[in-house]
Amino acid sequence: MAAALREYTPTEAAAVSGIGIKSVHNAIDKRIIGSRLAGHRYRAITDDDLLRLKLWYGVGSILSAERRKRLFETIDENPGADTVRADDYLIVDVARAREQLAARADALSEAESVVQKSKGVLGGEPVFKGTRVPVRMIAAMKVQGATTEEIVEGYPSLTTRLVELAEIWAAAHPARGRPKRLEDQGLSVKSAKRFPLSRDGVPKGPDKPA
Repeated sequence: MAAALREYTPTEAAAVSGIGIKSVHNAIDKRIIGSRLAGHRYRAITDDDLLRLKLWYGVGSILSAERRKRLFETIDENPGADTVRADDYLIVDVARAREQLAARADALSEAESVVQKSKGVLGGEPVFKGTRVPVRMIAAMKVQGATTEEIVEGYPSLTTRLVELAEIWAAAHPARGRPKRLEDQGLSVKSAKRFPLSRDGVPKGPDKPA
């Protein structure tokens, strides 16, 4: 029996491929992905589209748009090939790209299975099943520089794997509107660390006492 065709929203595609959401929409608008198969809902993205998306931007600094299109044609003609020659000097490892996308897609599916939201729990804010810990809050803590070990220590109901899954889930499901304050969700900060920012706005690490 053939496997069911899988589809992704643009934000899910961005999370799985590691490509920015604006670039995903740009690829759709330019008909690089997402518009070749009849019967799909608007802006639905398939696994094949994900591969094209990853390769389109992955080799964009090396190959022109025309050469990238020829690369896709070669892949379509040789769907089982592990590598594809893009020009006289460049060989693209298609199998490796597929493996990376499959791993990320599996992680997103796993994350979907451990996250739930209910009106009776934190006003419907998505939490990890069996806990009252907001998923987006954990993802934000990771972005701000907290380590997985620090988060698990502060939230014993979580596992290392759950913390890892928080990031891809939050990327695939960005919050709408203004972010809720912890107080509005019935939460409080358990610990605080200061992370000075460099000129480009990237955390440099926690301040140390003088």
